[in-house]
Amino acid sequence: MRRTSTVAAAVAAAVLLLPGGPLPVAEPGSAEAAPGRWTAREAASFWTPQRMASAVPVPDPPAPQAPVAAPAPSAPPAAGDSPTPTPAPAPAAVPVPGAGPVPGAVPAPGAVPVPGGVAAPDPAPPAPSTAPTPAEAAAPVPTAPADGAAPATPAAPVDPVDPVDPTPAVVPSSPVDPTPAVVPSSPAVPVATPTGSVPASPPVVPVPVPRPARPVVVAPAPAGVGRDFDGMPVVGRMFVMKGAGAYFCTASVVSSPGRNLVLSAAHCLLGTDTRQVAFVPQYTRADPQPYGMFPVLRDAAGRSKVWIHQRYRTEGAERAATLDVAFAQVGPDADGDPVESVVGGNRLLTGAAFTHPQITLIGYPASAARPRICVNRTTKFTSTDANSPGSFLRIDCTGYPGGTSGGPFLARYDAATGTGDVVGVIGGWKTGGPTADTSYSSYFGAEIRKLYRTAVAGARTA
Repeated sequence: MRRTSTVAAAVAAAVLLLPGGPLPVAEPGSAEAAPGRWTAREAASFWTPQRMASAVPVPDPPAPQAPVAAPAPSAPPAAGDSPTPTPAPAPAAVPVPGAGPVPGAVPAPGAVPVPGGVAAPDPAPPAPSTAPTPAEAAAPVPTAPADGAAPATPAAPVDPVDPVDPTPAVVPSSPVDPTPAVVPSSPAVPVATPTGSVPASPPVVPVPVPRPARPVVVAPAPAGVGRDFDGMPVVGRMFVMKGAGAYFCTASVVSSPGRNLVLSAAHCLLGTDTRQVAFVPQYTRADPQPYGMFPVLRDAAGRSKVWIHQRYRTEGAERAATLDVAFAQVGPDADGDPVESVVGGNRLLTGAAFTHPQITLIGYPASAARPRICVNRTTKFTSTDANSPGSFLRIDCTGYPGGTSGGPFLARYDAATGTGDVVGVIGGWKTGGPTADTSYSSYFGAEIRKLYRTAVAGARTA
């Protein structure tokens, strides 16, 4: 996120000193680690509590380098003239990871219970947002994700889907239906196709209950006010090594046939030097691994199994901001259990509205010891920046600086299961927004649904 550039100067040294010494430095050509040697036990051995605590938010990816044209030969200087010296090119700027300050909670009468049984005081009301004012829908959106506004190009809505056959279909030779996670043991629920031009909602599929079950109860709170809480099992930190630094973003489990996919922002996992990637559900500094650790698997060439739209890779985080979404395949935990069987999973919802009356936003801010939660409505924001075109979901929630990138936008959040319908992730415009109190997401349309299909098919063939 753009707000990650305010980290302390000590972080810019790119070497994070730990009790056991500095982090390993990537040797030339070593970005692709050896395949088949990154298990849950090895990930837990590498990502010690000290290393996880020292990790900083992933910095913004550099802009793609345009081809440099060869300079035209210059004419020789005329007699008596002195040749003009050519200035040396300036060194490339090094992105500095970090985050702005996390607003503290201000005690107020009446504590609100949050997950884990810990009460958190209400912070002060949010400051007015300085972000651009979005174009909002004229009418409120009902519980089902639908509005009259058509999604903006390039993330156009998908066509309404037909009712799903109750028998879960698993076709090894082709990608599965883009609707969320048809779990073999739970038949899908048929979908009613609405009339009109509004895209239909994907089916709501039962998801596993976390092990052990911990109902997440969030009492009503002022809209747009973020507060720290003990977290929920389906959301956690995604740790990653880049260069010589340890970094993290936020990620969440998304339901899939293989029960092995997590969702984050593309700018968090972009880069050939991305390695030692691992997902830790409900991470807190006090309890770093309440549900274990799930390594992001590697392919035969040793690359992390992460799916990012090709246009995002080639055009970069600004030009392709509408595609700031990534899926990653994680391996089982140390007991051999897939992540969705352990903590449950959110349902992926594509082709919905930009405006939602109530979204639960989860993220891991900067150096905070616990994650952050906020509830507010979303609006549609259309960028006027020619360098970063498109329309995005926008939400005002206080205290979401760097580190919260990849955090899920959850509609129809169910406190009993701690899951909901994921309609976005913090990212997109300006990789999530230039301020900590307003966040953005790429729109989940046809291209994100196709990316999910590709990830499901790729994870099945592993």
